[in-house]
Amino acid sequence: MDVACEKCQGKFKIPDEKVPKGQAFSLTCPKCNNKILFDARFEPESDLGKIIFDEIASASYDASDKPFDFVEEGVETALLCESDPAIRAKIKKALDNMGYNTTEPESPKDVLKQMRFHVFDVVVVNERFGTPNPDMNNILKYLERLTMSIRRNIFVALVTDRFRTMDNMMEFNKSVNLIVNLKNIDEIEKILRKGVADNVAFYRVFKESLTKTGRV
Repeated sequence: MDVACEKCQGKFKIPDEKVPKGQAFSLTCPKCNNKILFDARFEPESDLGKIIFDEIASASYDASDKPFDFVEEGVETALLCESDPAIRAKIKKALDNMGYNTTEPESPKDVLKQMRFHVFDVVVVNERFGTPNPDMNNILKYLERLTMSIRRNIFVALVTDRFRTMDNMMEFNKSVNLIVNLKNIDEIEKILRKGVADNVAFYRVFKESLTKTGRV
């Protein structure tokens, strides 16, 4: 693995076998002692995605990348990835009504920076956010590659014009918890509420079992 320090511009290599798989980690630059953060929880497929992921994963710590300065205990958070202002406003209103503290990054790069520092309870993402090709959405690819212990705690809703709302088979195919067709965007709050409630019920027994065995 090639490493570059932003502070001193030094470059060095780390043996692949020494890179922790499936987790975030940090190391100290041997030249200037700058702390360098990495995120190995994903493996991008596209060349563009690899450039973006590598840049973010190897970036130095920047407090401005954190999505929230402070979140009160018990308050759940949501990440909203939608470029259309009118659609974004409707989704934001629904999330506000549901009690989520919501952040609205402007680009996929900003999204990935925020997800380095925070595990969101809900992620709502338009499959064309930041890309003309919905099958090459880097945010969805990042989420697909999260370890299951992290991913199961994130409810992902996919906004699309290709698939029917609550199409269970397509949700499974796209590795998301819920699909919302743009034709039903005016009913987004009702759809989200049902999707989240169903997901909580589905995982309740499983999570209770993990808690009893001390695995969470």
